[in-house]
Amino acid sequence: MSRRRLFGSLCGLVFFLNLARIVFAPLLDVFIAEFGIGEATAGLIVTLAWVGSASLRLPAGWLLTKVPRHYLVIISGTILSLSAAAAGAAVTVRQLMVGAFFMGTASGVYFVSANPLLSELFPDRVGRVMGIHGAATQIAAVAAAPLVAVSLWVDWRFALWAIAVGTAVVTIVTVIVARQTAMPAAGEDDRSLLAGARSEWPIILAALGLAGVAVFVWQGVFNFYELYMQSRGLSPNEASTMLTIVFAAGVPAFFIAGELADDLPSVPLLLGIVASFAGCLLLVVAFDGLVALAISSALIGFVIHALFPATDAYILTALPDSSRGSAYAVFSSVWMLSQSGGSSVVGELIERGFAYGTVFTAAALVLVVTVIVLGGLERAGRLPA
Repeated sequence: MSRRRLFGSLCGLVFFLNLARIVFAPLLDVFIAEFGIGEATAGLIVTLAWVGSASLRLPAGWLLTKVPRHYLVIISGTILSLSAAAAGAAVTVRQLMVGAFFMGTASGVYFVSANPLLSELFPDRVGRVMGIHGAATQIAAVAAAPLVAVSLWVDWRFALWAIAVGTAVVTIVTVIVARQTAMPAAGEDDRSLLAGARSEWPIILAALGLAGVAVFVWQGVFNFYELYMQSRGLSPNEASTMLTIVFAAGVPAFFIAGELADDLPSVPLLLGIVASFAGCLLLVVAFDGLVALAISSALIGFVIHALFPATDAYILTALPDSSRGSAYAVFSSVWMLSQSGGSSVVGELIERGFAYGTVFTAAALVLVVTVIVLGGLERAGRLPA
């Protein structure tokens, strides 16, 4: 029972950690107006949050070889509470960027420590646990746009201050519950970050290949999704609703993909998800009209969010106890760093005059080529199962 209570507190903490990463997307047009910046600079603010999420993953992985996993979980909550309060108080773009970066670092420290911990707390159904935990992150994504909309009635800064206060409360609860929980001993032999990475490099590279390009594309798509929908003729409220639909569709996706990841071969499942994402992205570009765009938004939201629990279940179940924390930290840091530039790239292309539809279509075609290449490798037996 104590492990379930800890799981519940971690779901609460990850809600705020993911909210901190997602909240900048519906605020982009506010930043552009408030600070007098362009799309590229606005995209850079989002990119810094995701670069921050990647920056401390390797150091956190090294710390996992020295201290218990739940210690870093608690540290991540502390970092987020302080940095969100600081970002809410920012009066310049530079201060906002610094706050966004450190808000991102909190999520990086958390995921590197919490995901291996959860897989060891519930080793029999890793996919299911990743799915439920991921659904909590997705509920945060659904809440981001409404939170910003409510905050804008007074001041956009209230969205960031709400994250700071909520995170502080849940972190305190996690400390109390963790003291009452018998932690698993599965990671006690994981004592070298480099040794873990060297021994498990085939599965690390395979997971990066299967999911890396897709999440890079997704970063660029969802952070500009509202602006793209406005360019299609939708009102700001309608565009915000489309983004909410995208994230709402991800809630059942996490549950379903988590269950499938426990029961189906991992590599074909991941390839199918990436191929479906490419197809859904083309549908978003091709469809027109409010109802059609809502349907395509739901489809793309469901498919892309299925990728995350499937990827985590793939690598966490493949890694042995002796290297799970360190090898996962290496994978997670590279994976996050590889996707963090998606917003900046899309923002730069749009600012140079390329249409959103052109950029998204090109991205979908790149994904198709990626699936073909990796599918060939899988058929040749070159990808770890």
